[in-house]
Amino acid sequence: MESFRVNIKWNLSSSDFQYEHYNRQHLITFSGEQVLNNSAAPSYNGNADMSNPEELLGSAIASCHMLTFLAVASKSGFIVSSYEDDAVAILEKNENNQIVVTKVVLHPEIKFSGEKVPDTEKLKSLHDKAHKNCFIANSVKCQVEVICS
Repeated sequence: MESFRVNIKWNLSSSDFQYEHYNRQHLITFSGEQVLNNSAAPSYNGNADMSNPEELLGSAIASCHMLTFLAVASKSGFIVSSYEDDAVAILEKNENNQIVVTKVVLHPEIKFSGEKVPDTEKLKSLHDKAHKNCFIANSVKCQVEVICS
């Protein structure tokens, strides 16, 4: 078993604690002392210049998929020279009328080098294997979709 700690710190900095007025900005400190300024999404009175939990969930899934894809590709004898993804986390109401992240869509663009380059079918197979083995994707209820270009 492994555990991963994250510290969250928030202090009231607005003049009152009414829903429309209180501040949503908070600090997230990860192991290694990396600090992230975070807030709620702008539609929930957050700061658009900061990350929000919905983006962090999308980034966790996209990052996990990428890291797993790199491992799968490496073990399959491919050389990945670059990987870029414009992931999208979609927030909407579910069947119980609750607001949830219903889907995270990944749009990975990968460049390979060397003589061995996967064809379209093999690339899909690599993504399928990465998705099947991604710790984070296996931990969430929302759909995770990978769209290869």
